[in-house]
Amino acid sequence: MCVCGVITMCRTTNEKAVIDKVAVVIAAAGSGTRMGLDQNKIFAEIAGVPVLIRSVEAFEGLEFVEGIYLVAREDEKKSLASLVAQSELKKVKGIISGGETRQESVYNGLMALPKDTQWVFIHDAARPLVSRQILEDCFENLLRFGAVGVGVPVKDTIKVVKDGFIISTPDRSTLWAIQTPQAFSYSTILQAHQQARTQKQQYTDDCSLLEAFGHKVKMIAGSYQNIKITTPEDLILAESFLLGGEKQVRQLVGFGYDVHRLVPERKLILCGLEIDYDRGLAGHSDADVAVHALMDALLGAAGLGDIGQHFPDTDQKFKDISSMVLLERVVELLKIGKYQIINVDLTIVAEKPRLAPFIPEMKENLAKTLKIPMENINIKATTSEKLGFTGRGEGIASYAVANIRSQLPQRF
Repeated sequence: MCVCGVITMCRTTNEKAVIDKVAVVIAAAGSGTRMGLDQNKIFAEIAGVPVLIRSVEAFEGLEFVEGIYLVAREDEKKSLASLVAQSELKKVKGIISGGETRQESVYNGLMALPKDTQWVFIHDAARPLVSRQILEDCFENLLRFGAVGVGVPVKDTIKVVKDGFIISTPDRSTLWAIQTPQAFSYSTILQAHQQARTQKQQYTDDCSLLEAFGHKVKMIAGSYQNIKITTPEDLILAESFLLGGEKQVRQLVGFGYDVHRLVPERKLILCGLEIDYDRGLAGHSDADVAVHALMDALLGAAGLGDIGQHFPDTDQKFKDISSMVLLERVVELLKIGKYQIINVDLTIVAEKPRLAPFIPEMKENLAKTLKIPMENINIKATTSEKLGFTGRGEGIASYAVANIRSQLPQRF
């Protein structure tokens, strides 16, 4: 026998209950305003994995979930599709345009679901640490009660404040902080959303919307680790939750060095930036000596050999290639090996030209390729006081140190 609460939506095959058509709507149409980011916070990384991907992966591995639908800003749908494809998420069935408010975005997601959907989870992409246990508990209670909220009892005494003064103190023992996911009978939550639209009413979450139209919602325990990423501090907190119990995480350091001769009729390229000078660096590729040193530092930290091993100068496909393209391949190698780049430090040794004015743009180029903040990149330009080959202007040398993290913890 299968008890499904409000509406029975089960069938049996070989005496085993089978639940059909469970969909997930993930609201991902937010912004990075309070994060101080120039992009949606869902693209920010926690221990090397974007917030959105961690949220989607939480549902991807659940047997009872048939399809996942992302609700996104129109101008970010292409970026999300690319990220989903790279992450090989098989259950993402659609990316839907969001609305002006979260409620409108969720409604758009609900309307995009297959009409034979029976149950739906609604989750905020900004809650990437939701655990499998929470999701399984939520589903179990959904089948019994038809509407489920996830939350935690508040720890602090709550005050009701008006015009800057406390007017009441609710009984803390009755107060819970609501989280997501929230799960419902699809037909019930869709009808409630349609009623709210007709009456032009807005609610901050889907449980309160359902409550407003007379439906009871079962509350179950979530987790204090199921935080919502809202401020920069939340990223730090989330990463500490992920890494706190992981004994295998290690910090690794690599060192790189390279030198190239200055010759006529070659462009001078440093950190992917073309610099106006009467000579350039000789080499099989574009001879970007700074990037070569950096690649060796990254490869060395990960124990992956050196650039000669990966990009030999005997291979014609690397002839005159941009070293930034090669750096992208090194970054991909580290990603495959579950390494996260923490910070890098470069020193470029050249008597001429003067490089200090170009450093900000060099850092910007590296930040885009390494996918780390600019403040985690340091570049120094110096001379050798006219000593040695660099002092005589015969060539340019570069030193690099890279700090990476290995053995990333398992994702929730």
